[in-house]
Amino acid sequence: MIKKYGTAQWSGTIKEGGGKVSTESGVMNDVRYGFNKRFGDEPGTNPEELIGAAHASCFAMALSLQLEEHGMVADELDAKSTVYLDKEADGFAVKKVHLDLTATIPDADADKFQEAAKAAKEGCPISKLLAGAEITLDAKLA
Repeated sequence: MIKKYGTAQWSGTIKEGGGKVSTESGVMNDVRYGFNKRFGDEPGTNPEELIGAAHASCFAMALSLQLEEHGMVADELDAKSTVYLDKEADGFAVKKVHLDLTATIPDADADKFQEAAKAAKEGCPISKLLAGAEITLDAKLA
């Protein structure tokens, strides 16, 4: 079993407070997050952005494996995962995630590419983690 971790620290109230988030590797170290970074335009990060980055990177890796199994190798996979935070009566929930993919694959078979993209969307571990949300995909060849 592989184990990785992230940490978060928070001080203060929800609107005036703030925190810092870090990763085990140190790639992110004490990156600021807070209410206005999540719900406003203030620079910094937020949980949805971090989930989106994790999902896009996981999907791209899973797709590279699927492509290889279908006899293709990508020159470039440009993946984006948009995480939607919706207001509910009792707070907020992530109910939708959308993947956008543009792939540059020499001599790609379009049908096999779509098949591989769908398999990667369904099989990547972060997609599985987000199973409670609707995950949609637009995949195109460049």
